[in-house]
Amino acid sequence: MNQAWGRTLFWIGAVVLAAYMLNLLSSILLPFVMGSAIAFLLDPIVNRLDRLRLPRTIGSILVLFAFLALIVAFILLLVPLLETQIVALVSHFPSYLALARDELDHFLALLQDRLDPDQVAKLRDAASDKIGDILSGTGKIITSLLTGGVAVANVLSLIFITPIVAFFLLRDWDVLLATIDSWLPREHAATIREQARLIDQTLSGFLRGQASVCLLLGVFYGLALTIIGLDFGLVLGLVCGALIFIPFLGGITGGLLSIALAFAQFGSWHKPLAVLVLFAVGQTLEGNIITPKLVGDRVNLHPVWLIFSLLAFGALFGFVGVLIAVPMAAVIGVLVRFALTRYLRSPLYDPVNAAPIYDPHGGEPPIGGAP
Repeated sequence: MNQAWGRTLFWIGAVVLAAYMLNLLSSILLPFVMGSAIAFLLDPIVNRLDRLRLPRTIGSILVLFAFLALIVAFILLLVPLLETQIVALVSHFPSYLALARDELDHFLALLQDRLDPDQVAKLRDAASDKIGDILSGTGKIITSLLTGGVAVANVLSLIFITPIVAFFLLRDWDVLLATIDSWLPREHAATIREQARLIDQTLSGFLRGQASVCLLLGVFYGLALTIIGLDFGLVLGLVCGALIFIPFLGGITGGLLSIALAFAQFGSWHKPLAVLVLFAVGQTLEGNIITPKLVGDRVNLHPVWLIFSLLAFGALFGFVGVLIAVPMAAVIGVLVRFALTRYLRSPLYDPVNAAPIYDPHGGEPPIGGAP
């Protein structure tokens, strides 16, 4: 019993120490997190080349170079279009703001007949103050992101260090896994390997599938908004596609932003209504066809749990926390399901019909099941 408690305390201490170190070093972890994500995504391709007798070092270089070349080509093709639309958006923003203020004044004028003039004046002043605070805060955030020394250092490290980290992880991926496997407690090695397999299945299924969903919907929204005639349709479409990564909230946020800009541009409800219909169709396709086909139910990450993880890890670790939120949500989800399965088979749940605990040296299959 004392030995079991000692092991439990050891692993609790290890988790707490890892979380503390992650929080302490969060400002420098961005290139390592991105490099690890790239290596995780590209490892299956390198493994296929390895099975074709191509040395893993050469395969890692070729795959990583092709991946980076694809990204650079995508940026070179897209940036000129985005730059033109972003510059136009910035130049038109004051007129959009003035239109929004005029609409607000018109709305307040309609209320003057029903409200006391002092209340209307207070409401107008409060709305103006809030708009000013929002614009001021947004400007400060953008300025700090673009000019801050830490931001510049992060961008430089992301450009130069991330490919190096990704290459070494790709090259040594199998060696690293074998080394970590050799460190596992021998008594529980089989159970840990099973949970690691489930975590890998969940991560790969979600990340690769969700990336495909974001890309498809970004192209769909970009083209559709451009056809509708909305200015900056390509930029909005890509932003909406990226926001789809956050279930429900992403689509709603992108839709509201597009509707607001359509109303500011056209000044009537015809085009905003078309944008609303577009996003209704897009969300229907995403929820019923695209996401089930590309991501699948096997991932088993509930949208509410995913949203909570994004907010929680973002609050704890900043931007790096947002990047690791989905992997950590998958890991925690698999471990919670494993613990729940153990609990349901233990005397704590049912003392009479409790099932025996899995013995890795016996013939009973491991607990955990598919997520």
